[in-house]
Amino acid sequence: MLLTSFDPFAEFQRALRTADSGHAPMRMDAIRRESEVEFRFDLPGIDTDSINVTVDRGVLTVTAQRAEEYADAEKPFIRERVMGSFTRRIRLSDSVDAGNISAAYDRGVLRVSAPLLERAQPRKIEVSTTARAAVGA
Repeated sequence: MLLTSFDPFAEFQRALRTADSGHAPMRMDAIRRESEVEFRFDLPGIDTDSINVTVDRGVLTVTAQRAEEYADAEKPFIRERVMGSFTRRIRLSDSVDAGNISAAYDRGVLRVSAPLLERAQPRKIEVSTTARAAVGA
């Protein structure tokens, strides 16, 4: 006897997300620091040669691909891992220095660091006082 769990609604939602974008979803976190924004993408089991990170007109695009791992004679009977293309697009703020974005992949996580321009970094503004003018009576 084989026990399986099947959630038809989860399968339906996953199919809709894939159909809407043409690609499987890519989970991400974004962290703002004083001098940069870091994006962390979950890409477990992805071949690093298939990962592409591009910036064009203020849009950061991350694409990756997971190829089928089954031989011709193998027929999966439970399939929960998503195969195919993954894409995520993020509109960047004008405060991001797009020319100095860097990316690194380690243990299934792609980290994209987007430095902020100096004008976008927090700074303290000094408050000045003015001497009160003498009021003639």
